[in-house]
Formats: sequence, structure tokens, C-alpha cells
Amino acid sequence: MPRATPTSKIELIALADRAEASRARNAWRRRIERSFRVLGLVATLIGLVALAALIIDLAIEGWPRLTWEFLTNFPSRRAARAGILSAWVGSLLVILVTGSIGIPLGVAAGIYLEAYAPKNRLTDIIEINVSNLAGVPSIIYGLLALGLFVYGFGTGRSIFTAGLTLALLILPIIIVATRESIRAVPTSLREAALGLGATDWQVTRDHVLPAATPGILTGIIIGISRALGETAPLITIGALTFIAFLPEAPVQSTFPFVNFRWLGDSFTVLPIQAFNWVSRPGNDFAANAAAASIVLLAITLGLNAIAIWLRARLRRRLKW
Repeated sequence: MPRATPTSKIELIALADRAEASRARNAWRRRIERSFRVLGLVATLIGLVALAALIIDLAIEGWPRLTWEFLTNFPSRRAARAGILSAWVGSLLVILVTGSIGIPLGVAAGIYLEAYAPKNRLTDIIEINVSNLAGVPSIIYGLLALGLFVYGFGTGRSIFTAGLTLALLILPIIIVATRESIRAVPTSLREAALGLGATDWQVTRDHVLPAATPGILTGIIIGISRALGETAPLITIGALTFIAFLPEAPVQSTFPFVNFRWLGDSFTVLPIQAFNWVSRPGNDFAANAAAASIVLLAITLGLNAIAIWLRARLRRRLKW
């Protein structure tokens, strides 16, 4: 058996030192990873516990007021007779306008910026501004709508103005989500479709958009959820805090069966109604506000559940 030379001994010692240093680094990385996992778990639990405490508190205070009369009565100066009929109907109509305007515009703008816009300085400026607009306080959108829509275009303090305002609010969220979803589609999918002779629009319509739809729906969920809970911009444009009538019905029994006059009607929404009750003295109105918050939470979770179900179905159809 050959004897180890001094050089080989030095090399063996160096290899052992490197192996020991590598084991120490790996152990340090594992400790850091475990620490981040623990911190993430703690942060998640804090959020879940806070949410559970809020829901339980709302349920204890507001559940006794959740009756059919509460859902079908108009607001009243007497807490026992007050209801949220005009508020939840107004919320649904405003969100209908918001989604009808904000979702198509946001998705179309995201597709254009990601797939068709030229890469130049102007596009870079637009992209930066879109990203920044997602963090602008909502009251700024209310002030913009007050000057532009209410006084500039003369749309009045109406459901249409409220829908336009909230559509502007959710546009940056939907645009950013659309762009990120399209960017996540594998490049090989586009190249394969182009290689088979498809045009750019056919690739986008038939391959990229179906693959990106689950991510786009996620952005829509976030945007609509934010719009449902907004109060400041709607108060700014003149939403009523007390309203004892309903807008005209969007559907009618006579031809053409669709009525658009409701777009010009006055309105209120659930967050404003709850805010109005919270500002009043007495525990009875506080219970009404808690019950209204439960209804708002149920509407938000219901809309989100529908969107999540659609997203899950679309994801199951993806083959890549």
C-alpha cells in the first residue's frame, strides 16, 4: 500500500476542511429556512386569528338582527325597524356597473401592454404609472370622479358615476394581474402555435388567454372584493347615507325588456349604511351595523367562491 505524501495529506486536510465548511453552511441555511417557515406560520396564524376574532365578534353582535325583515326593510330612524334593502341592492348594482366596465378594459389593456405594445419609453412610462396607480389612496379616485364625471361630464351623483369610479379603482389591479398571468404562460406554447402557422391574435386568443385565465380571474377577484368594501370615493361623489327607495329595475316586462334609467338613480351601498349606523349612538344601531357587515362579508365571499370555482375548473383543463 503506497504511503501518503505530504502533498496528498495537505490536499486531504483541505478537502476535509471544505467538507466541514460546506456542512456548516448547509446547517446554517437549514436553520434560516426553518426560521422563515416558523415566521411565515406565525404571521399566517396572526392573520387567521384576527379574522376569526372579527367574524366571531360580528356574529355575536349582529346575528340576532339577521332576519328576513332586516334584509327587506328600508333604513329607518328606529333601529328595530331599520333594514338594508336599498343598501345591498345598491351594492350589487354598483358592482354590476364596475365589473361591466373595469373587467373588459383591464383585461384588454393588460393584453395590449404585454403582447402588442412596442417596447419604447412611452410604454415604460405607462407601465410604471399603472403599477403606481394600484397603490393610490381610494379617496383620490373619488376626487377625480367628482371633478371629471360629476361636474365635467355631468353624470351626476348616480349609480353610473359610482360604477365608473370603482372601475377606475380596480383597473390597475386587473391590468397587472393580466400581464403577470400572460407572462407566466410558457414561451414554448406560443412558439409551437406560431410554428404551425397561427397569427399573433390566434395565438393570444386560442392559446395564451385560456392558459392565463385562472390568473386573470385571481386579479378580478381581488379587484371586485376591494370595490365592494370601498366607502371613501363613493361618499366623495355624493352617495346617500339614508335612502328609502330602490332604483328602477334593470329588467322590465315590456319591450325592450331592459331598462337603463336605473343608471342615473341615487344610491347607497352596504359600507356606507354600516358607517352611518356606527356613527349613531346606542347599541341597537351598532348591532345593525354588525349585521350589515355580515351581509357584506357573505356577498364578498359568495362572489369570490364563484370566481374561485371557475378558476379551478379552468386550471383542470390546462394540459401543460
